Amino acid sequence: MQIDRIDGRSKDELRTLTIERGCNRYAEGSALIKWGNTHVLCTATVEEKVPSFIRGSGKGWLTAEYSMLPRSTHQRMQRDSSRGKINGRGSEIQRLIGRSLRAAIDMEKLGERTITIDCDVIQADAGTRTASITAGFVALYDAIRWLIKNEKLTENPITTQIAAVSIVKINGQMVIDPCYEEDSSAEVDSNIIMTSGGNFVELQGTGEQGTFSLNELNEIAKLAWEATQKINKIQQKALCLTQEEIEAIKK
Repeated sequence: MQIDRIDGRSKDELRTLTIERGCNRYAEGSALIKWGNTHVLCTATVEEKVPSFIRGSGKGWLTAEYSMLPRSTHQRMQRDSSRGKINGRGSEIQRLIGRSLRAAIDMEKLGERTITIDCDVIQADAGTRTASITAGFVALYDAIRWLIKNEKLTENPITTQIAAVSIVKINGQMVIDPCYEEDSSAEVDSNIIMTSGGNFVELQGTGEQGTFSLNELNEIAKLAWEATQKINKIQQKALCLTQEEIEAIKK
C-alpha cells in the first residue's frame, strides 16, 4: 500500500538536505544543515584540556550541547538560561549527540584536548537530533583539519563517518525522515545512528501508539542503512573529501 505523505515523497525518500561548512568565522569547525524545514547550526570548539576523570590518561574527549532557539517552533520557547536548567529532552538529546560523535574518533590519537559540539536549532520540523548528529560530524571533521593545519596533530583521529536518520511507522508502513506532522502522529518512532561502514552506533525505537515486529525492525535497519549511505555522500561533498580520505574513514 502506498503511503500518501504530506509532501508527496515516497516512503524511502529523504527531504532536501544541504550542509554548508565554515558558516561561523570563530569556531574551529562549523556547519549549517538545512534538512527540509529543519535548520540546525553546529559549531566545534577545541580546548587544550580534558575533564578530570580522564586527565593524565593521554586521551581526549568529545562532548555536545543542544538547544532550541526561542522561535524555532510555532510558539516561543523559554531559554534554558531563563529556566535555570536544561530541560529533560534537551539533556537527553545532547548526550545522544555526544555518544554518537565519540564513535567517530580515536581519543588516544586526539590527545588530551576536548572538542565541544554545540548544536542550536534555528527552525524545527522534526529530526533535530538526527540533523545535529549529521552536521555535527561535518563540524567535527573540520575542527580536526584545523588541528592538523595548526600542527597540533600529525595524524587524523577520525576513524569513520557518522550519520543519523529518523524512521517512523505510519498506517502500518515504515517511512523515513518524517516532517513534524508525520512524526507527531506516528505509531512507532525510531532514530538510527550508523557508521559509514554500516555498523550501528545507536538504535532508538519506541512504540508511541503501537508496536513493531522483528520483521519491521529489520525493515527499519535496511531503510536506515540505505538512507545513511545517501547522507554520507552529502557529508563527503560538503567536506570536499578526496577518495583517499573517504576510504580511510569507511568503517
